[in-house]
This record gives sequence, structure tokens and C-alpha cells, in this order.
Amino acid sequence: MNFDDYLKVSKILLEYLPYTLKLFFFTLLFSIPLGMVVTWLKKCRFKPVSWLTNIYILIMRGTPLMLQIVAVYFAIPMMVSSAKKAGSIEGTFYETLDKFKANENYMFIMLVIAFSFNYAAYFAEIFRGGIESIPVGQYEASSMLGLTKMQTFFRIILPQVVKRVIPATSNEVIVLVKDTSLATIISYTEIMLKAKQQMNAYSSIGPLFVAGLFYFVLNAVVTVAFMLIEKHYDYYK
Repeated sequence: MNFDDYLKVSKILLEYLPYTLKLFFFTLLFSIPLGMVVTWLKKCRFKPVSWLTNIYILIMRGTPLMLQIVAVYFAIPMMVSSAKKAGSIEGTFYETLDKFKANENYMFIMLVIAFSFNYAAYFAEIFRGGIESIPVGQYEASSMLGLTKMQTFFRIILPQVVKRVIPATSNEVIVLVKDTSLATIISYTEIMLKAKQQMNAYSSIGPLFVAGLFYFVLNAVVTVAFMLIEKHYDYYK
């Protein structure tokens, strides 16, 4: 490959960069709030809830994300189809699922579901660690000052938790940028898939290095963003 070829490949990958960014942002949009919910479910005093939450976290963190993507995209529809043949579910539900699968956004939605549930498990443990790192005395002091539990959490605890979980959260976000490349397993059109196609077209691994440069730049932006966020919370030292 010559310089002009690298430019052509870069332009092609740039056209499909929004698909990668779309998957990245929607995963964060859903996984962070879901992670907070999972954190509270794990801390629930009703043991069956906390046990089930622990099992969910164990499965999400103990199995490859690639396997989870395949399971969500292929296995679940196959299970529904088998249940339909066995008469376990109504035909109306199966017809609705078929219409949903025909939707052009079906692949993207399945990816967001798989990514969000996977990363929610990791974020949940990060948030739990941050919450449990706050001394109990701060809760007691807030109670003595007449603050409600909600006021204590949002005014006293949450700002400190955010400060403490930023480094671990930044690591997960950086990993997420790279993990978006796993979407190629179901042929989702993002930069890694296009890089593989260009690699075959040019019979060269050059396009993969171009894709690697794209991921490097994206992670550089994420790193700088989290550095600014950490600087913003410096006054909590």
C-alpha cells in the first residue's frame, strides 16, 4: 500500500466512525444508570435479590463479551423459535419478534443490550466500591445535622463517590472503546469490519493499522476528558 491507499482507507473508515461512536455512547448511556441499579440491588437486604444480582454479575464478568453478543443476537431468537414450535408461547409474541428482527436497527439494538448488560456489571462493582469506601461516620454526622437519606446521598456521599470512582471508570470506558470492535462478530458495519474488508481488498494488513490509529485517537480523547473531570473534582481532596 502506498500513501494514497492509506488516505483512501482512512476516508472509508472515517465514514463508518459514527457507527462505532453510536454504539459507544448508547452503551454508556444505558450501562451507567443500570450499573447504579445493580449496585443497589446487590446491597439489598432481601437476600434472594442480592444473591440473584451476584449471579448476574458473575455471569457477565465471567464469560466473554463476544459470547454474550452471540447469545443475545442468535441464541435468544432461536430459543423463542423453539418455544413457539413447542407451543410454549403464543403466536402473536412470535410474530412481534419477527417484525422486530426485520427492523433495520435490530442488530444495533441487540448490540446495545449485550454491551449494556455486560458493562453494567463492571460499573456496578466500581460504584459499590466507591460507596463502601465512604466512612460510616459521614452518614451519622449527616443524620445528626437533620439531613434525610436522599439529601445525605446526593449532597454528601455522591460527590465523593464520583471522585473516587473516576480512575476505575476511565479504565472501563477505554476498554469499551476497544470492545466496540467485537461488533464485527455479527457483521455490524463499524470501522473494524470495514478495515477487515479493506485488508482483503488490498491484500495487506495496512488497513488494520489505520483502524488501530482510529482507536488510539479515540482513547486519547477519552483519556484527556477524564483528566479534565479529575481536575474538576480536585477540590474534594
